[in-house]
Amino acid sequence: MKTNIKMNTKIAAVVVLFLMAMGSNAQIDRSKMPEPGPAPKITLESPEEFQLKNGIKVLVVENHKLPRVSYSLTIDNKPIAEGDKAGVSSILAAMLGNGTTSIPKDEFNDEIDFLGANLGFGAQGGYASSLSKYSDRIVELMADAAINPLLTKEEFEKEKEKLLESLKSQEKSVDAVANRVGGALSYGLNHPRGEFVTEATVNNIEFGDVRAFYEKYFSPNNAYIVVVGDVETETVKKQLEDHFGKWEKIASIDTTVPAPSDNVQYTQINFVDMPNAVQSNISLTNNVDLKMNDDDYHSVLIANKILGGGFGSYLNMNLREEHGYTYGARSSVGTSRYNASRFTAGAAVRNAVTDSAVVETLKEINRIKTEPVDAEKLANAKAKYVGDFVLALENPQTIARYALNIKLNDLPEDFYSTYLKKINDVTVEDVNRVANKYFKTENARIIVVGKGSEVLENLEKTGIPIKYYDAYANPVDKPVFSKPLPEGLTAETVVKNYVKAVGGEANLRAVNSTLVKADVTIPGAPFKPEAIIKQMSPNKFSMELIAQGMGTLMKQNFDGENGYMEQQGRKIPMDAETLSSRKSTKGLFEELFLDASAINLESQTTVDGADVYKIAVTKNDKTSFRYYDVESGYLVRTEETTEAQGQSMTTVTDYSNYQEINGVMMPYTMKVTTGPQSFIFETKEVMINEGVTAEDFN
Repeated sequence: MKTNIKMNTKIAAVVVLFLMAMGSNAQIDRSKMPEPGPAPKITLESPEEFQLKNGIKVLVVENHKLPRVSYSLTIDNKPIAEGDKAGVSSILAAMLGNGTTSIPKDEFNDEIDFLGANLGFGAQGGYASSLSKYSDRIVELMADAAINPLLTKEEFEKEKEKLLESLKSQEKSVDAVANRVGGALSYGLNHPRGEFVTEATVNNIEFGDVRAFYEKYFSPNNAYIVVVGDVETETVKKQLEDHFGKWEKIASIDTTVPAPSDNVQYTQINFVDMPNAVQSNISLTNNVDLKMNDDDYHSVLIANKILGGGFGSYLNMNLREEHGYTYGARSSVGTSRYNASRFTAGAAVRNAVTDSAVVETLKEINRIKTEPVDAEKLANAKAKYVGDFVLALENPQTIARYALNIKLNDLPEDFYSTYLKKINDVTVEDVNRVANKYFKTENARIIVVGKGSEVLENLEKTGIPIKYYDAYANPVDKPVFSKPLPEGLTAETVVKNYVKAVGGEANLRAVNSTLVKADVTIPGAPFKPEAIIKQMSPNKFSMELIAQGMGTLMKQNFDGENGYMEQQGRKIPMDAETLSSRKSTKGLFEELFLDASAINLESQTTVDGADVYKIAVTKNDKTSFRYYDVESGYLVRTEETTEAQGQSMTTVTDYSNYQEINGVMMPYTMKVTTGPQSFIFETKEVMINEGVTAEDFN
């Protein structure tokens, strides 16, 4: 099935809000920065505190503005390593909150819905909220789900399968691999923050492992419950004693958290080759030992804000605004009570500028370490933190979170009441000092996950040493990107082999129309639309995306001469470039009409571990690429680059799962990737030479 789908990527419009203020008649000396005013005075109410007999510590913040209440349960365990059964906590989290030993799953969830409440659990805590008039019942349900969870083998098998499916969907995700490898190399594979979940570790998990994890780690030991809302403290005390007071403590567990890996001795690129990558993920990282009660804490917040913590940061203004390498560049610094946090800085960038983005990232980090920050930038960073802090205080849960932070992080009681003063006290010298202390460009890993055949040559020219890893953080040799071509093989031969493999020239020329129905997976979307794709020789094309209950989401039509894109009832004519490409298409199988002078066999390389022949196709003065499997002869990938608003955009389409329909082999799975977006088409029905008329393309 050769669908020739063109995915039109819209670049989100940037909306700029101008704030205008009336000025007075007084003369203002604009050559001087205005003196900052005093920090807003913050008065934080201290929560009411008490402790249940089983040791659960309770913090209550009364707020009677709205008739709602929330309950947050936090079990303060040390970081837990799951080893060869990594994933057991994820399965437990998915199973908790779905019924109790006395209330079946459906009945339990129906009552939560009837109360208009929310209830959910993680592997080490939970959360519930409702109208305050239902507070006693929601506490009862939450406690019952925590103390007497309905953990059944049937639910275990369902959640285990879901986790395996999720892992499969991430196999080709550049971002998922970058996160996995980054954590593993920074902390070590045996560290709780360095280990990761794999298909092998999930398959090691049995139902008994989930029960054992719950019994060992989900307990009132070191537990906190934070209550916020329209309640009375005395009422809350009775509710929690009645329901959570039944929870029995277990024997204390003394868990040792291993030390994370040391920072590397010299700056290096840690490269992971992903041949399917259409852009590179760059992440410069080093471990830091930073706690919330450290004297440096507030200075680090401001330094990171200036470097990469917002739109106007050094990194974003360079990589996005000045050079157009990325949609956004960011940095972050974590804190940890267990010396297990990191500084990271990076972005997702186009393949062609991967090396330049690495160089510019290092440049901006070294800039904040060596040059005094501009006074205006420092003032703006402080103003942003002050504004965010004051706004957050409007949310009653913020007060509760702050109170819990004080308990968990051994903070002074006045930590938040003096927070803004400490932010405003940060100086230019402080920014420079903490940048040198925590942003370790001289001992950093620059983790790059990308398409080695396109980016490695230029990365080597940076002069930064490169080490190679696979997608699971194992050291590997430098990848080989091309193999010797068989003597006498030509692009024309490869194309003819494809035609023969998928059915032969006679069968392909007999196909005058195709109708394909497919389910479409859009990552992050809460629905799965259906795609109806129609084609008619020589070049008529139509695709419609339909979602149940939502109607047509998008439609694209081309009648051989003219076409349009329709979205939300609005028709937009096809641009000249798309029309030209459509008009130049001949037949439903492009290989039957490729001019031998316009195709060139470039190399033998690999796609997803399989050997393929890479062919360049020149049409309308543009070059695209097609990859054919060496063994089967099937087309497995196409690459096409277009220009949009001054930036290059590459669309990669992967074809797999070929099945025979009326003597013709067609790929039933198609994945279309453009920039950070991916769409997976799973074919469920194909009709050849039926179900399509010329009127369908009007």
